[in-house]
Amino acid sequence: MGNQRLATIAILSFVAGLLVVSALVLSGLGVQGGFWSYRTGLTILRWAAWSGLGVIAVSLIACFYVTKGTLRRGLAIATIGGLCGILAYALPASMLSKARSVPPIHDITTDTQNPPRFIDIVPLREKAKASNSIVYGGAKIAAQQMKGYPDIKPLDTAIPVRRAFDAALAVAADLGWQIVASIPGEDRIEATDRTFWFGFTDDVVIRITALAGGSRIDIRSVSRVGRSDVGTNAARIRRFFTALTANLNP
Repeated sequence: MGNQRLATIAILSFVAGLLVVSALVLSGLGVQGGFWSYRTGLTILRWAAWSGLGVIAVSLIACFYVTKGTLRRGLAIATIGGLCGILAYALPASMLSKARSVPPIHDITTDTQNPPRFIDIVPLREKAKASNSIVYGGAKIAAQQMKGYPDIKPLDTAIPVRRAFDAALAVAADLGWQIVASIPGEDRIEATDRTFWFGFTDDVVIRITALAGGSRIDIRSVSRVGRSDVGTNAARIRRFFTALTANLNP
């Protein structure tokens, strides 16, 4: 009877671990599939994290008792359950930690004085009923960006505008962005990109202006929903400039 009870604890840990990991995955897939709102997805993510702590506790108890004889298989599945609990807790915890370490803003631009303007994407945002405004937040947002992302600045190059435009367009496509507009006459590119976990659609505009002996490339990345982007837009701009620099200097 005692051995059976210990084996049951191990099985319980394993099953509970699978359930919390399933909830973790479904929190994002459900939003991407349109089955529930991102707020519901965040709630599921939160409950998966707290439940993961419970699974870890049950797994530790099971691993403590299930240690010898024929119950070593119970130790293995209890350990798997505990690892699932750790995953269910660690991922949301890392997201929360990241959110607390960056400014609570969602509009990042290389030019805070004269941000690149969205034109062709505006109707798409209206159709999607984006909760965030397309109007730049001004000095307050600029100050928060400067404090959190001091490296986000324009890229000055020694190449002509048209070549910079073509390179920027190629890099945007290579990064998997959906190109909404590319207007060579206006030296403007607009695109959308999706976040990994919840599949949020973010909007991007690239502006190229002529400089003496070269060109300047500015970029702006804005989330459609959520007060904080958890650093996503700044990371997107960094990836773009890294890839663009590599493209211009092979």
